[in-house]
Amino acid sequence: MRIHTLQLPVSDVAQVGAYFAEVLQLPVQDDVVRIGWTGVQLRPAGSDPIGGVHLAFNVPADRFEAATAWLLARTPLQRNAKGEAHFTFGGRWESESIYFDGPDGLILELIGRRRLPASGRVGAFHGSELTCVSEVGLPTADVAALCARAEAAFGLGYLSPPVPHFAALGDDEGLLIVVDATRRWFPEEKVLPNARGIVVTMGDVAMGALNDPAQGWHLRAHAPAPDRPIHLRPVHLLPSGR
Repeated sequence: MRIHTLQLPVSDVAQVGAYFAEVLQLPVQDDVVRIGWTGVQLRPAGSDPIGGVHLAFNVPADRFEAATAWLLARTPLQRNAKGEAHFTFGGRWESESIYFDGPDGLILELIGRRRLPASGRVGAFHGSELTCVSEVGLPTADVAALCARAEAAFGLGYLSPPVPHFAALGDDEGLLIVVDATRRWFPEEKVLPNARGIVVTMGDVAMGALNDPAQGWHLRAHAPAPDRPIHLRPVHLLPSGR
């Protein structure tokens, strides 16, 4: 599963775009940030709340140490209650992660997944080596029920065994991080999840669509026409209850 596009409500499109361009060294054209195969379209938040949005970016595992040094030169890392900033995950994850604050209270993550191909590059890291947005956090009132709907709509399975308050749907290249709306984000465990106004377009999934009216986010499948440019446009969600 791949996250092709993501519409992200922000307080100031120019300022948030400048952060991605200057701090994370990513190409930005007008309101679209390019992160590998993912296009993140920044749009004015309007009445949508900001803060509490979680996104993770894949880094080739053999470049994770260089990426950590690169990021530390640009921004502080988030830490857990023990003061730890580097996290290694076993089991089905086979990965390591660091977390940091982005603009508008974004909770961002660099993650190196050992099952994915190595880069083979050496030397100083550059933001252009980020390969994609590989995770987006989606709060909901009922994790199990939402996961069942996502499986029916898109044919997605679990990366690792789910628990009542957390589930990861997809694979190493793209994951929906489904969390209970009352569960605060790791590692600081201070901020509640938010995804209101976010629209995610996914590739390599069954053709479906799904939203959470109470939380205000929307998912859809991506079916590009061959050799035809993809134009990002806002999606207007149905009012709650319809």
